[in-house]
Amino acid sequence: MSSLSGESYRSPAQVLSQPLRLASGTLIPNRLVKSAMSEALGTLDNRPTTSLGTLYGQWADGGIGLSITGNVMIDRRALGEPGNIVIEDDSDLDLLKKWAAAGGRNGAQLWMQINHPGKQAPRGLNRETVAPSAIPFRADMQRIFALPRELKNEEIEDIILRFGRTAFIAKKAGFGGIQIHGAHGYLVSQFLSQHHNQRTDQWGGSATNRRRFLLTVVGEIRRQVGREFPIGVKLNSADFQRGGFTESESIETIKALEQDGIDLLEISGGTYEAPVMSGFQNIRERTRQREAYFLEFAEKARLAVRVPLILTGGFRTPEGMAGAIASGAVDFVGLARSLAVEPDLPARILRGLKPRFEIKPISTGIRVLDKIGFFEVTWYTYQLRRMGLGRNPIPNASATWVFLVNVLNMGWKAFRMRRLRT
Repeated sequence: MSSLSGESYRSPAQVLSQPLRLASGTLIPNRLVKSAMSEALGTLDNRPTTSLGTLYGQWADGGIGLSITGNVMIDRRALGEPGNIVIEDDSDLDLLKKWAAAGGRNGAQLWMQINHPGKQAPRGLNRETVAPSAIPFRADMQRIFALPRELKNEEIEDIILRFGRTAFIAKKAGFGGIQIHGAHGYLVSQFLSQHHNQRTDQWGGSATNRRRFLLTVVGEIRRQVGREFPIGVKLNSADFQRGGFTESESIETIKALEQDGIDLLEISGGTYEAPVMSGFQNIRERTRQREAYFLEFAEKARLAVRVPLILTGGFRTPEGMAGAIASGAVDFVGLARSLAVEPDLPARILRGLKPRFEIKPISTGIRVLDKIGFFEVTWYTYQLRRMGLGRNPIPNASATWVFLVNVLNMGWKAFRMRRLRT
């Protein structure tokens, strides 16, 4: 019987306030997770700033159980966007310690998401883009994303070591764990997908070979951080591209990750070319009513594995969040956009209150930008930037004005970064 019905009824607040201890021994104080959002709060040379501590301190004070940072890149030659933080060594350890301490207030957990964009980086941001294979983006996106160069074997091995090094520094700085970004079309996701990975060596070909990169990254991180430091993975249920990563392949990958001892797995889906993770587009009515975009896949994954699962995407109400957990399909619910306009939402939910604001789609009217969720990212980045300065979000901020401000800001940053490299 569901814990939200019948004699065993528990309120959404009661369901969501339950702590859960991971296999590593780490205690997550409740079932609400701040899923990764790109903060773009790094310096021009990609170093962390005090704004990150201010931002994540607000979420820690707002009642979140686990915060997962936005992309922290492992190689400054491979940025995903201007303002990314890059960690290659411990030269910024003091700032990282302050970030970790602020995000870990009140018993909250703060984990660092670490990533490599592969070919999913805008033109002009890096000297070149690399990928498992030299496969272009679809025709209407080639103005934005360049044809990547295929990685050499020694470069792949270097990237694996870099993942481990960045995770080690995160542990040294006091972060509670790390999450490998293996979803949304970035490099790990590219290796998993037969569409993007058409190699014929040990890193491609069969599904087993295509997941070798991710499993080797997990192994290298574990070697560098030890058994008691939590490792999470964000993974696509599918990438929703013809010839791409499928649900059955995802289930087999999750089984392999569980066998390798990961502590937490977050389910999402899509890529820049098929941005299902951004929502609002092509969502079936049944899915909309259940709120969680990938709940049906999570139910399949739960039948296959027992590793704790986070489900992110589509949650609007405390009842929907608690229902997903009470069903037994998942253990945590991931929130993102709602926390960019209401940083104390977890505390409200855990007190039995409703969200103050309804999250609605934001668009530019420019089809190619809307299809990749560009405007969603820029509008919410603006809110995060305000919070990083210690200011309140503006949920009713003009969409057009925010778009222009962010485009100008990102364009200027990209120009300055190119100048710095010449």
